[in-house]
Amino acid sequence: MIAPTRRLLVLGLLLALAGCGGLLGANGPPPQLYTLTAVPAADFPPNLPRSKIQLLVEVPVAPGGLDTERIALMRSPTTLDYFASAAWTDRAPIMVQGLLVESFENTGKIGAIGREGVALRADYVLKPELRDFTAVYAGNDAPIIRVRMGLKLVRMSDRQIVDQRSVEAEERAQQNSIGSVVDAFNAALHRAMRDAVVGTLPALGGS
Repeated sequence: MIAPTRRLLVLGLLLALAGCGGLLGANGPPPQLYTLTAVPAADFPPNLPRSKIQLLVEVPVAPGGLDTERIALMRSPTTLDYFASAAWTDRAPIMVQGLLVESFENTGKIGAIGREGVALRADYVLKPELRDFTAVYAGNDAPIIRVRMGLKLVRMSDRQIVDQRSVEAEERAQQNSIGSVVDAFNAALHRAMRDAVVGTLPALGGS
């Protein structure tokens, strides 16, 4: 049986926690949502090899701090935080998966491509890993956006990894505002995805 004094302390702690929840903005306005775009066809070299291969792209593996709708920032190498009142339209790995698929489509050089889980017989599966997707601050300057991905291409007939690469890009935001930060995310992601597509297509072969 809990003593009366202990009951009061427990009740007080629960009330304090409930109050903290209110202070954290549970009843505040919803965050402004942002999305990014796929690499347009004009950004790819015209001499990319054509392939009849059918490719599936998995949801990128990501650390817990990046597997979220929140827009991540770092003020030191050992701390991770998020922009207030702003979020992606989906979890970052799912958003990147969709943009990778669309970027491959925009080349017009691949037989068929889709997200993992669709009714498509895959010749190959691309397994991305989202290693970095953050706005990195140093002092009070506008942040540098850092995007890093690892990519493994698996041939489904024998489950062999036939290509493995990493892509990365950095882009400094024009100013320290969420709009400029999102624009810089878009530019950095475009370069990383372009390198991913340009490097992967030749590994698929033409058959």
